[in-house]
Amino acid sequence: MLFRTAVFLFGFGFIALSVGFALAYHTVKIPDANAFVNSQTTIFQYADGSEMGRIGSENRTIVKLANIPLNFRHAVMAAEDRNFYSEKAFSPTGIARALWNDLKGGALQGGSTITQQYAKTAFLSPTRSIQRKIKELVIAIKLENQFSKDQILESYLNTIYFGRGSYGVETAAEIYFGRSVDQLNVSQAAVLASILRSPGYYDPAVRPTNMKRLQARWAYVIKGMVTAHWLSQANADKQRFPTIKPRVTSGSLAGPKGYLISWVEHELNNLGFTMDQLQVGGYVIKTTIEKPAQQAAVDAVDRRTPAHAPANLHIGLVSIRPGTGEIVALYGGKDYLVSQFNNATQSIAQAGSTFKPFALVAALEQGIPLTSLWDGQSPQVFDDNGKPYPVFNYGNEQYGLVDLMKATADSINTIYVPLGIKVGPDKVVDVARRAGIPNSVAMLATPSVTLGVASPHVIDVAAAYATFAAQGVYAKPFIIKEVLGSNSGVLYESRVQAQQVFAPDVMADLTSALQGVTKTGTAAGALSDFGRPSAGKTGTTTDNASAWFSGYTPQLATSIAMFRDNNSQSLNGIGGLNAVTGGSFPAKIWDLYMKNALKGQAVIPFPTPANIGGTDPVPYESAVPTLDPSLAITASPKPTSKKVIKKK
Repeated sequence: MLFRTAVFLFGFGFIALSVGFALAYHTVKIPDANAFVNSQTTIFQYADGSEMGRIGSENRTIVKLANIPLNFRHAVMAAEDRNFYSEKAFSPTGIARALWNDLKGGALQGGSTITQQYAKTAFLSPTRSIQRKIKELVIAIKLENQFSKDQILESYLNTIYFGRGSYGVETAAEIYFGRSVDQLNVSQAAVLASILRSPGYYDPAVRPTNMKRLQARWAYVIKGMVTAHWLSQANADKQRFPTIKPRVTSGSLAGPKGYLISWVEHELNNLGFTMDQLQVGGYVIKTTIEKPAQQAAVDAVDRRTPAHAPANLHIGLVSIRPGTGEIVALYGGKDYLVSQFNNATQSIAQAGSTFKPFALVAALEQGIPLTSLWDGQSPQVFDDNGKPYPVFNYGNEQYGLVDLMKATADSINTIYVPLGIKVGPDKVVDVARRAGIPNSVAMLATPSVTLGVASPHVIDVAAAYATFAAQGVYAKPFIIKEVLGSNSGVLYESRVQAQQVFAPDVMADLTSALQGVTKTGTAAGALSDFGRPSAGKTGTTTDNASAWFSGYTPQLATSIAMFRDNNSQSLNGIGGLNAVTGGSFPAKIWDLYMKNALKGQAVIPFPTPANIGGTDPVPYESAVPTLDPSLAITASPKPTSKKVIKKK
């Protein structure tokens, strides 16, 4: 009776198991194999096609089986599944051993074939359970029914994890040996075949004691290749354990490069490429960043940043090609892994006197000549909608009647404020918008707008100065040139978005005035040996909270800003300077960067000035009402009132 009951229970269990397996076979589907296997890292490139960096949840590069050496395939099979081509999708004894061990409460055992390993790695969660093992078995059987052994092996070799963040044989070969998989020798192939079983257990970079285990398993793999007649004993005797590259701990986002890649990601998102797609799509992103210029930017900041600078000192740099809008260099910070806030594209700082050219353009458009004479005494008090608006020159420096050329070169506040009032603050705002300052940057049409109380991003000011350099052609800045799919098809191609926003004659006269800044004015000291025509403008805000230099040649326009956290602390004292102005460190960084970025390029002159309004010095009746200077509260060059503006 007991025997009959046992037989009945066994038969019932077998039928139930068979029904359950049949049900699982028809309900468990193979996920999209191509979607997983072909998920690979997205590569970012410089304009010349060299690699900038890569991102992806899995660092993977897909290779065809034909491009994977036979020795490598044999090494993997010797390590993991020597009967792969002759056996079925799963090993019954291995499965039975694993299930029995799990039923006893032990750790789930291996014994998987390559097909099972591929099913587990590609399509299943790492949860160790009987249910997952059954799904693995079902998927393995279905894989064998639908794909050839070569297809399964190719997918497996492009899927399996080798440690150090590398998935697949190609990336592993590069990470461990610095070469492509088709360049690996037998000994190197045996090392990778050994490591894939458990990278944490065998990779010597994880812990020194792993080396002994790896060498033992390497010898096991070599012996297995001989046993399977894939390697002669004579050849095996010649093999020597190879040198493995040390593990690189820094990621692709470390250092200044991280700001580049993160901004490219941001722009790709705006184009409709999601982060999920970028993580697995295997795209090639060709950027506008020119590698020599980018290196020049990093070097210039490193070499010209003041020594012993405080930790909260921030520097942003953007360099744009005039007329096209291509961003050729971008410096957003020292280390993206330390701070993810991009000083070039996300941080803002009061622009100071870098906004004065907008007032000058408005004046030139109204026929006010560069030779017009204005009163530069300091302080002066102007009417701001019925309220006194006191203005000082930097250091309360005094001037008599001077023309707009000198007022620009020396950045005279008490001339530029009435100039902006005369042409109309709304016109100054309009010029700034046309030049490239976006609507997202708040600007009020008040007398102070000329002195740059607005807080733009560095990229905004660089775009505006690129418009000046392009003789009035505004081009929308962009950093992505082309997006290629995993099959090298073009998914996106940029186009220049440009339009003429200022008359060339106006730009010629503006450039003539801005050349005075670099020749004899506030930036002359830093650019004394620049060696080619340049134009630009310094910017230093009240209490020296930020310092700028924005300038251009016919080939490049570059803006640089220096500021501290929240723009609330003065820069003064940094680098041993009592006053940190735009003509100090920012101009010095600009000078060194532009010299190296333009190295080897032709020296191109600026257009001849148009001399709008004539060339004779003419006193200009500004008709701008001034109030009693005593309303300035004090004639001290360091007034405390927030209404008192000093810019340079």
